Amino acid sequence: MTFIPFDLERWQSEHEQEVDFNLADSGVQPVLVKELLADPRLAVRLHEIPLHYPQVNGTVHLRDTIARLYGAAAENVLVTVGAAEANSIVLQTLLDPGDQLIAMEPSYRQLWGIAKNLGCSLAAFPLDPENRWRANIEQIEAAVTPRTKLIGVTNPNNPTGKILTEAEINRIVEIAEKHGTWILSDEVYRGTERLTEMETPTFYGRYGRVLAVNSLSKAYGLSGLRIGWIVGPAPMIESIWRRHEYATISAGVVDMFLAEIALTEPTRSALLARTRRLIREGYAHLEAWIGRHSGVLSIVPPESTALAFVRFHLNMSSVQVADEIRRRANVLVAPGEYFGIEHHLRMTHGLKLEYLTEALTRVGDVFEELAVRNRPGAGSR
Repeated sequence: MTFIPFDLERWQSEHEQEVDFNLADSGVQPVLVKELLADPRLAVRLHEIPLHYPQVNGTVHLRDTIARLYGAAAENVLVTVGAAEANSIVLQTLLDPGDQLIAMEPSYRQLWGIAKNLGCSLAAFPLDPENRWRANIEQIEAAVTPRTKLIGVTNPNNPTGKILTEAEINRIVEIAEKHGTWILSDEVYRGTERLTEMETPTFYGRYGRVLAVNSLSKAYGLSGLRIGWIVGPAPMIESIWRRHEYATISAGVVDMFLAEIALTEPTRSALLARTRRLIREGYAHLEAWIGRHSGVLSIVPPESTALAFVRFHLNMSSVQVADEIRRRANVLVAPGEYFGIEHHLRMTHGLKLEYLTEALTRVGDVFEELAVRNRPGAGSR
């Protein structure tokens, strides 16, 4: 079987260390260790940690802390090395060759690629760019076959920032329950809401075959800790744990200690407030920038995330445009093609304003050049 690489991650891995500005990332300005350990007593505790293997499925304290966020118990939680491992081992547990995955599109295409590499078939239920990225839920029902094993959602969505409504969530659950399929809900952007203080509701607890995935990377600004988790029925968590032992054995002991701090109040609420502030300030600057280039750029305003899925009105592919920006401006952005839709770029904005402003200025100059080059008759000069 031909291996399908992860195009988005390949693009970022190859270029993110060589550019002056990285707007292709998906989180906010990272938290500093000294900010997380502002209480000196925590630093003392950190210095006393023995650097040995930790509890493989996650420390009891950390799993208890996570479980309380969902109204679950520690046995319903598996701590993983980021949401990336969580998604991977869920699919390895649930899917066999020939099974079908129905996945949201556009999306972070990890589930798509893993399922393809496992020999599975895929069907998409689209978010409609002409209807403010509204989900076409009924296409899930239309796509279900006897081989459908899993429905994958990302809520809030990456890259559009769209949040499913309660009615849409309930309809997805209703369809899954009717056909006995599992739901994998990637919820790593819960807590990044731009327009409300209310956290996006979880899928967990609405149906017996739901697995909710989350991490510290997006809403908490702690992607360097590489801590994620899966919440689900205890017997399934036990089965997924067996794959976890093959993949990574465990997350790091220091990472889990810092995760316990991050998810304990009042630190958790302070981190989420910080993230929302960065997102709101950054998006205001990005939206104004789009307005200054309205002849070539437009956007459906995201409801959540530090991401803007910017549409460009040029007769070029998103990979071509992203490569022009990388080479001419030394700024990295993410091509829409890598999310399953063309003529868009994913750009993060939850960053320090001076960094964001300079990066956008450079990108804007490239777009103005491309707009001139793409005018009718320009090529004959």
